[in-house]
This record gives sequence, C-alpha cells and structure tokens, in this order.
Amino acid sequence: MAEYGGNPFFSCRSCKNPLALHEDLLSKKYWAKSGAAAYMFSHAMNVIVGQKEDRKLITGVFSVADIYCSNCGQELGWKYVQAYDPRQMHKEGKFIIERAKILKEY
Repeated sequence: MAEYGGNPFFSCRSCKNPLALHEDLLSKKYWAKSGAAAYMFSHAMNVIVGQKEDRKLITGVFSVADIYCSNCGQELGWKYVQAYDPRQMHKEGKFIIERAKILKEY
C-alpha cells in the first residue's frame, strides 16, 4: 500500500507526483471539461494554479483557475475560486481533478 505521510493518496498518472490525500476526497460525481469523470477534493498539493477566469459550468458561472501538476505540467482540472450563485458557494476553494489523470495509491 502506497502512503503519503501515512495516508492513502492520489497521484499524477503521468509522473506519480502526490496530488491529494484520500481523506480529502469529497465527491466522485463531477465531470471534467472533456466530459470525463472527475473527483472533487477539499485540498490538493503539488499543483500549480493558473490564471482565474469566469467559466460557464453545468451548475452555473464560476470564477475558476485551471490546475497543473507541479512536476510534469499535466493539466489536471480546476480550482473553484468564486461562485456567483449563493447556492454554489460551498464549492469555493475546492479542486476538481479528472479521474483519468490520477492514480489511486493504496
């Protein structure tokens, strides 16, 4: 079982860079820009946060920033920076990472 600081984690599929702890996984019911399955995490590590921009997503318009692996530069998903709909504010500060771009390390 691979662990990061004693905890199971998710890593970059391209370079095995640790990206998120399993305990920070909030939901498996999200979709990436490509239409592929994605996960929501409360925290992410070893990522570079790009420029923020407003983007129309399934649940409304958000200010988001794409995130990239800090080791290999692979685009992974995005970070919710701001929600314009008060009902979506629980997503602010959370990370969406495309399932196909990460590996479960248990």
